[in-house]
Amino acid sequence: MALLLFRISRGSYRHPWRVLSAWLLLLAVALGVGVAAGGTLKESFAIPGTQSQAALDRLGEVFPEAAGASASIVVVTPAGDSVDDEPYRSAIDAASERIGELDGVSQALSPFSEYATDAVSDDAEAGIIRVQFDGTSEDISDELIADVTEAGTSLEDSGLQVGFDGQIFQNLEYGLTPTEIVGVVFAAIVLLVAFGSVLAAGLPLVSAIVGVGVTMGGILFAAKFVVVSSATPLLAVMIGLAVGIDYALFVVSRHRTQLANGMDAEESTATAVGTAGNAVVFAGVTVMIALLGLVIVGIPFLSVMGIAAAAAVFTAMAAVITLVPALLGFAGERMRPKAGSRAFRRETGADAKPTMGRRWVRLVMKAPLPFALAVIAILGTLAIPALDLKLALPSGASEPEDSVAHIGYDLVAEHFGPGANGPLIVMVDITQGDNETLLDDLQLIADRVADVDGVDTVGDPLPNTTVDSAIIQVVPSTGPDDDETLRVVGEIRDLGDELEAETGMATSVTGATAIALDISDRLNQALLPFAAVVVGLSFFLLMMVFRSILVPLKAALSFLLSVFAAFGVVVAIFQWGWFADALHVVPGPIISFMPILLMAIIFGLAMDYEVFLVSGMREAYVRSGDARNAVETGFANGARVVTAAALIMFFVFAAFVPEGAGVIKAIALGLAAGIFFDAFLVRMTLVPAIMAMLGKRAWALPAWLDRILPDLDVEGEHLRHYRQNVEWMREQPDGIAMGELVAGTETTATRPVTGGIERGGVLLVEGQLAERRLLAATLAGRIEPVAGHAHAHGHLTPGDESALMRRVAVVDASTLDARSAELTVGALLEERLRLGRGATGGPVPAALVDQGVAEVSAAAARLRDGSPRVQAGTNLGELRPASRGVALARIALAEDPEVLIVDLGPGAEPEVATRLASSLLAEVSTLASPDTTIVLGLPSGLDPAAIIGKVRRPAGRIRLDAAPGASADASTSTHAATSTHKGALA
Repeated sequence: MALLLFRISRGSYRHPWRVLSAWLLLLAVALGVGVAAGGTLKESFAIPGTQSQAALDRLGEVFPEAAGASASIVVVTPAGDSVDDEPYRSAIDAASERIGELDGVSQALSPFSEYATDAVSDDAEAGIIRVQFDGTSEDISDELIADVTEAGTSLEDSGLQVGFDGQIFQNLEYGLTPTEIVGVVFAAIVLLVAFGSVLAAGLPLVSAIVGVGVTMGGILFAAKFVVVSSATPLLAVMIGLAVGIDYALFVVSRHRTQLANGMDAEESTATAVGTAGNAVVFAGVTVMIALLGLVIVGIPFLSVMGIAAAAAVFTAMAAVITLVPALLGFAGERMRPKAGSRAFRRETGADAKPTMGRRWVRLVMKAPLPFALAVIAILGTLAIPALDLKLALPSGASEPEDSVAHIGYDLVAEHFGPGANGPLIVMVDITQGDNETLLDDLQLIADRVADVDGVDTVGDPLPNTTVDSAIIQVVPSTGPDDDETLRVVGEIRDLGDELEAETGMATSVTGATAIALDISDRLNQALLPFAAVVVGLSFFLLMMVFRSILVPLKAALSFLLSVFAAFGVVVAIFQWGWFADALHVVPGPIISFMPILLMAIIFGLAMDYEVFLVSGMREAYVRSGDARNAVETGFANGARVVTAAALIMFFVFAAFVPEGAGVIKAIALGLAAGIFFDAFLVRMTLVPAIMAMLGKRAWALPAWLDRILPDLDVEGEHLRHYRQNVEWMREQPDGIAMGELVAGTETTATRPVTGGIERGGVLLVEGQLAERRLLAATLAGRIEPVAGHAHAHGHLTPGDESALMRRVAVVDASTLDARSAELTVGALLEERLRLGRGATGGPVPAALVDQGVAEVSAAAARLRDGSPRVQAGTNLGELRPASRGVALARIALAEDPEVLIVDLGPGAEPEVATRLASSLLAEVSTLASPDTTIVLGLPSGLDPAAIIGKVRRPAGRIRLDAAPGASADASTSTHAATSTHKGALA
């Protein structure tokens, strides 16, 4: 991964205009398509698979007039008056009639209608106009809501107080406010302080903003096809900005450090992305796993939120890997800190005074146990309010106190009881009932429901026109947010089996309150499976990253401290009302999906800091073996950038709190608190304390587990070795070179091989057939070396295996598989020519095939080995070994390889084998271009000078069966093998 990122970023650095243009085009297309698609943001709390949703769906089929959204307009007279008095009654009837005539309103029922139930309060001071709409809440237009509101508000002219109750009057649509810009400004200030450069500070901001713009375009486009809540894009903006700035910060910070220490700008950019960017990728994947884990819950609107937020993280990662290197390419040397500046002294370690991070970690490590206990005590105390956590969906009670929805909610609760704000609907399937006792049975059901403790009133059963279903309205004595209401719903549902046994009619409970309760119940049930899946996957990912069991276990468990402390802060402010006025908060239950959403996001971001901070410790430990010093070194190197990253996230999230609305306000506060606790208390205090106490045990991993776990190399060790090999390669011949190369597997491998040949030369490789094949497979990129390194025409192994596979051809002259033996020379040539021309090369001209066949035929004729005359239709199986080897070599050369490896096969009599090798090499050398390097695999004991014969190419010799350290003859060493005559091998 590190090497792949190194190459991608180097390409971006070299072609900045192409990359920038591609991103700007993507941004324009995403926003353009998103806006043009015309998708709208809607609120939908549908929850498939629950009784309430199934009943609501059936209600839409059998009671279409009652299945749409509903609302209540509550009117209250001055104290002592009655709504039945004039002019109140006439005004109320007129307003009801006016609302009922609106397009999109199914009916508006006056409190004085004969069909109205419990629509006038006991003291007659209040009445409710019940409005039924044709469509669901997401189908109702803003214009219709405005018309209903205007008609209801007109009753104030008659001296009535008016309130509006129902989901359509709640402000569930959230947008960006100026305070969010303040968060970005604070982030810019943190970046400026961290880098000491306006240019360096601006790059992460540009990258994050472009990434967020692309994500927003995608969300708007998706809104055309799926229901996307208005909270979704805001959540994506929050997370996209936070991680986008943070991820770019890590890369730019590493780049500046390397520049200050004298590294070339291009090399530094690629290395920074290959190391810090590698950590970014795995941290981002952890965040995405946590966010995509929300799909497990099975609630559509929450799944969309998780997917959108994960897309924002993915876009941020992509921007860091490609856009940031391109921007660094534009900046070039201007990113290098000026010699003598504060930034230069800090990055080079020229300041004799220890950094604040180093001083802090030394203090923690002097008394790790007290610091660890102090952190646990602080966060444990902050988490205490979380024990009183109460969850609910948004209602009028959670709206601002001066809003029409909150006023209406309070008026209904005051005059009709809190339960009137969330009536339940009992749905009855009467198809299996007894027609003769139908009405009595329905009344029996209503009476039994009325007997449930906590039920205030029960309406008369109302059958539909086709007499296959009936509904009964039930008003509990407690509000929709009350735990007692949940118990009432449960008891009514528990009656279902008993009532069905007595009447034959199945019952179910639905309504907005029942749906809200089912959502809360579904979320509670999903919390543990969600946590198990997300934490489990991340645990294994971190185990692969850190090659440890205790480190990822510590990371996962310490995260719980952060998240529960964040829950405690949210409960204290949003539920208990602490600082409510200052933050414009209406105290009440917490939004139902806040805990699981907060857990997903904080876990992902917490693992970010874990990866960035502890990977430095791991890198220091791998290099020094001193566990205690590794904690200090890794922490000191990462503390400043992690501090800056945490402050940026904190400010971005906190900016959504003061003026944010409803859902976003609580989530933003929880995220800001969680990030602060996790970064500064857990990762920067508890983690070094625990790591210091664990010592070397922190990095312990059973050998069997170490063997089976993939090596993700977050520290960039493989990249460091690759760059060292690049430096080694520059001092070697440009054809093939091997440095202590061990080819094969851990159980079967060659001895270390050193030697090579310049480009266009011939390298004879002598040894056992199995060893030669292992070496050929290694040089061709089919397998990675067990140890050591090699290059072929500038492509290294390990590292460039895919390039080697395209540029190195391998021919075994001794064996043919069944398919090749049956194929003709012409067919194989055409196939290889087609592969060499690529997917867009078009058909292969017959002349090229004929030319290749003619060359093979001429070579075979010169060999005189008894093979038949080679034609296009000649099967390879008909040819003798020498002619077959030439044919296979020419077929391989059709793909224009840079290196051709030909193996002679098993050993024969030395004289025979020498003649065969000499003839084969002479013909292959003629067929191959002068720049093609040829490797010829031979049995041991042959005469190399005789084999080379009159071949006019540089020549070298490798002996795989030689003693260690003598794989290349002194007379045929890499540097000596430059002669063009056979004396070089004498």
